[in-house]
Amino acid sequence: MGKDLKGKELGKRLYQKKDGRYEARAKINGIPIYIVDPKLSVVKDKLKKAEEPAIERRDYRTGERTLDEYFEEWFDIFKKPSTKITSVPTMKRSYKNYFGTYIGDMKLKDIRSQDIQMVINQHQADGYAASTIRSSLSLIQQCLERAKYDGAIPQNPCYELSVSWEKESNDKLWRYLSHDERVRFLEWVANSWYKEMFYFMLCTGVRVGELGALKWEDIDFKKKVVHVRQSLSCSYNSGVKTMLLTKPKTPNSVRDIPFMGECELMLRSQLKKVQGLRKQLGDRWRSEGEFDNSVFVTTMGSPVTRHVAEKQVKRVIQEINHAEMISAMKEKREPILMENVFPHALRHTFCTMCFEKGMKIKTVQKLMGHAHYSTTLDIYTHVTEDAMQGEVEKFGSLMGEDDNMDSDSIEIEIGDLTNIAI
Repeated sequence: MGKDLKGKELGKRLYQKKDGRYEARAKINGIPIYIVDPKLSVVKDKLKKAEEPAIERRDYRTGERTLDEYFEEWFDIFKKPSTKITSVPTMKRSYKNYFGTYIGDMKLKDIRSQDIQMVINQHQADGYAASTIRSSLSLIQQCLERAKYDGAIPQNPCYELSVSWEKESNDKLWRYLSHDERVRFLEWVANSWYKEMFYFMLCTGVRVGELGALKWEDIDFKKKVVHVRQSLSCSYNSGVKTMLLTKPKTPNSVRDIPFMGECELMLRSQLKKVQGLRKQLGDRWRSEGEFDNSVFVTTMGSPVTRHVAEKQVKRVIQEINHAEMISAMKEKREPILMENVFPHALRHTFCTMCFEKGMKIKTVQKLMGHAHYSTTLDIYTHVTEDAMQGEVEKFGSLMGEDDNMDSDSIEIEIGDLTNIAI
């Protein structure tokens, strides 16, 4: 207990200097506190305010806090500043849904590897994709690595874990439209409001977010180039729709895409269509502010978001398949149905066509805006494997098409195989 000059006790950490001023001296969890003022009440008030963050730091450096509490503070201090603003809600939901709900109320010091592994095992049993769980687990690993660095826990329990079930098939990941599918798709959208949009996507390979962010000032008809500079993000918070123009996915995503194929024709058609729609809608035109000059819009003038693009692609495939089923029934044959397609498949289709036309991988990487050469190479490898399979099938039979040799015409006893010397 400190005392004043007359020997009266002032309280813990409080003192009176020889010149009559009052002071507070303390060091809480490594944080030095020193306050001087002629008024004791002022010193007490300042000391109280200074103690709060110091005490919080003590909690931060111990394992008494729950994982939820620590994650929130860690995320805001260390992760959020370097994360794209539109990705913040997604990351927090990922943590909460896949780990926070199960072990978020546990104290840091009580969490063991088996606790985390049990959560992973439960998600496997529930049928979640391994990649989804790995992504969420990565956040937990980073968070608890910081807790270890701060001395809150002796070691990170997120290592030596098993997310061992099979990765999902790459078939959906690398889905693209074959030549016949492209023809059917484009024939079907010939009278659609979104015809120009679909052609543009197939002629440029832009991402859906990049598509929605395009403004007419990004289209250079003189130099015949499309400037990709931004990306549109759309999210719903408490039922309220929020649209933001953000930086593209990677620095390489900022790029110029030359007019190719029917690109210019479709852009000029789109310009006339949008101008006519704006005049027709008048005050009902929905876009305003930074979205008022969007290239690709809905029938009410609002920018095309990911949801809109996915809905329209799905509708086209459903209509194509419905018509095919009716034709097949009339012709008494099996229907040839198109597999489901997402907008990203149109981007992969563009990439595939570039390789089919003999473009160099580096050129395609630049057009696609891929950050890594390996990403473009993976698509190239997949395309060439598909092409090889088609070529292999041309080999046919050694006996020729006219011969009727099949597996039933070749009979070898099992015992005969065991006598063959190898």
